Amino acid sequence: MFAVTSANETQMNGEQVGYGGRLELARKAAFVLLAALCMAPFVSTGMALAAGIAFSLTLGNPWPQQSAKISKNLLQISVVGLGFGMNLTEVWRVGRSSLLFTALGIAFTIGTGLLIGRMMGTSRKTSALVSFGTAICGGSAIAAMSPVLDADSDENAVALATVFTLNAAALFLFPVIGHMMGLGQEQFGVWAGMAIHDTSSVVGAASAYGAQALAVGTTVKLSRAVWIAPVVMITSLFTKGGGKARVPLFIIGFIVAAALAALIPAAAPVWKGVSLLARQSLVLTLFLIGAGLGRGVLKKVGVRPLAQGVLLWIIVSVVTIEAVTRGWIC
Repeated sequence: MFAVTSANETQMNGEQVGYGGRLELARKAAFVLLAALCMAPFVSTGMALAAGIAFSLTLGNPWPQQSAKISKNLLQISVVGLGFGMNLTEVWRVGRSSLLFTALGIAFTIGTGLLIGRMMGTSRKTSALVSFGTAICGGSAIAAMSPVLDADSDENAVALATVFTLNAAALFLFPVIGHMMGLGQEQFGVWAGMAIHDTSSVVGAASAYGAQALAVGTTVKLSRAVWIAPVVMITSLFTKGGGKARVPLFIIGFIVAAALAALIPAAAPVWKGVSLLARQSLVLTLFLIGAGLGRGVLKKVGVRPLAQGVLLWIIVSVVTIEAVTRGWIC
């Protein structure tokens, strides 16, 4: 029996195909537009990640494989560029007085985070990314550690979403708690620099507390960011096969960039421009990573990474504020 298709049915099918094609074109155009907007200075990392996740959950990523590959490479390039924003001289001046406490604090945070992640059943790589981001400097630390762990885009997205959610909470909670505890400007700056994940959130919370808190908090956070390189190097010893140490090239680039910024201060305007560009490229990276976080990933991961991140953050915040108020650091 032969099927007979009328002229009207053919026309309707053609209209449906054309309508679907226009919708797909509009979806791709919206994706490209949002990605381009991520390079605007008023777009933050948290905004970009949220936009990518929202786009993925509502419209769907039109280029999932391509964007995952681009985000992985762009992560490494961004980390190298961020090195030009490091003032190693100032960081060393402030950080040497609390060198031992910082090292012990980072080791304690990573170890505690991994233990909590194991107890909660969080996937190994996601747990490591959340722990590393909490221990040092949030999104930048996760970006640096991700290639070493060979983390998937969904693991990156989940870890980053956890960190940036807590960053947003810190902007409101830390100044309130600081005033309730009667913390001085310097005390609050040290606490914020050690217990808030990202530099941008440290700046936001500390600036609401006072000028001195802002200066101290920013410097403390930058002094912790220096630990990205050695911790990533140590981690690479345990993640590469054959017992042969392999330092990731992008970490070498990060160290070289920071050294150049310290050795050639006359080029400070250039270094600042490169660092700002790297920060915006990191914003674009987070949009692409967020766009890879679909419903399937969220269902697979569940709430365990967020619970791990919250519990670890509370422990770090309480221990740090106790150390500050007792005068062990500051």
